[in-house]
Parts: sequence; structure tokens; C-alpha cells
Amino acid sequence: MQKLYTRVSAACSVAVVGAMFAGVPAGSAGSRAIFHHPRVAVSRPGTRAAGWASSNWSGYALSGSGYSSVTGQWIVPAVAASRTATYSADWVGIDGFNNSNLIQTGTESDYYNGRMHYGAWWEILPAAETVIRSIVVHPGDTVTASITKVSGSSWRITITDGGQTFTTTRTYTGPQTSVEWIEEAPSVGGRVAPLANYGQTTFDPGTVNGQSPSLGSSNGGVMVQGGQVSTPSGPDSDADGFNIAYGSSAPAPPSS
Repeated sequence: MQKLYTRVSAACSVAVVGAMFAGVPAGSAGSRAIFHHPRVAVSRPGTRAAGWASSNWSGYALSGSGYSSVTGQWIVPAVAASRTATYSADWVGIDGFNNSNLIQTGTESDYYNGRMHYGAWWEILPAAETVIRSIVVHPGDTVTASITKVSGSSWRITITDGGQTFTTTRTYTGPQTSVEWIEEAPSVGGRVAPLANYGQTTFDPGTVNGQSPSLGSSNGGVMVQGGQVSTPSGPDSDADGFNIAYGSSAPAPPSS
């Protein structure tokens, strides 16, 4: 079947990791800015094989230069109830893997105040996420998103959920040295939040500069919060997608 090609920060330090679980507020996120920070790299003792590890990112990333567009498609995961507030986000973006810049758009799947919360957003650091109130998000929805350089420092951000589409054109001046498809634990109240149990989801397909990203296993990364909490599969057979699951076990790749 033909595929449709249609997440304030200075660079964070590993010192954040030791404190990130303490004091994440359980109140309404509506009164606290949510940030989708650059990758916080961590060492990988005891983790399963992966190209990289982070306390806030998992998924796939490419590093290089001249990245002017990225697209992605994913299924909004349904999060489980938790004793305390937990958060997760799925997104595509440019930059942030090895620098403090980032332009991105995605969806939120969180649990706080005794219920699940879902939504769409876009973000250009150092600002917090901007919630897209014109898009209503439900678990199980198929979302497509793209970030494209129009010209100079002008960039177009587009995200679609079913018949709902949001587009905005914004100024961005990052170095364009990485592209990502990420399952993230965002930052709330100034700390990396505990990752919500999102079960499993699929990112497939994705493109970079209008072409297949040709993903390899070394481009994949795991999230480590105490233990390993989010793990991607290997790339699918056409190297443009992957599955990703909560926990330390890698799921099988998508079938195409």
C-alpha cells in the first residue's frame, strides 16, 4: 500500500538526570509551561543495544548538515493511568540532537489530575510549546507532520490529524544539523518529567529533504530514567519507519 508522506534551553547537562524525578508537580499542566528540550545524553550501563541514549528522548535521529525538511507520520498512543503525573510527546523536528536549537511539532499524551490529556502543539526553542487548540486529538488518531524551510529564515510547520490541519510560518535560524522522530518525556516545572506509559506506537513513514531517511540501527536511541523506559525497534524494511514501546524490550519493526 502506498504510504502517505505527508519536540528554554541552553544545552542540558547530565546533572539534570539525578534531580529530574523529584518534585515534578502533579497539578494542572495548563498552569505550567511544557518544554520539549534538546536531547539530554546519558551513558548506557545495562541498556539494550542502541546508537545513543537519553533521559528525555527515544526514537531515531540523523546528524549531518543541510537539513531543510522533515516529515513524519505516527499513531497517537493511549497512556495508562499513573500514581503521579506522567507525560509523553511524539514529534518530528530539526536540530536539538547535539545543540540547543530546535523547531518541532507533535502531539501530547499525558496523565495528570486523575485523567488523560491529549493535544497538538508546535514549538521553537527557547519558547515553550504553543498548544494548537484548533486540533482535537484522540488516542489512536493518525497524525502527519512536516517542517519545511521556505526561504532564508522562514519555515513552515504543518500538522494534520484526520480532517484537521494547522499550518504556521515562523522564523527559525538554527544550524540544521539533525532531524528527528522522537518519543519524548517533556520538561514540566523546570524538570524532565517521568515518562507516561504510552504502550507502543508506530512512526512510519518519514522523509528527510524529500527523500527516504535510510534509517540504520545506529540512528536509534533509548530513553533511560533510572532504568530503560522507552525502546525503539530496528528500522522497517524500507528504512523509513519504526515501532517504539514503553519499557526495555524492543518491539518488532513495522511490516513495511
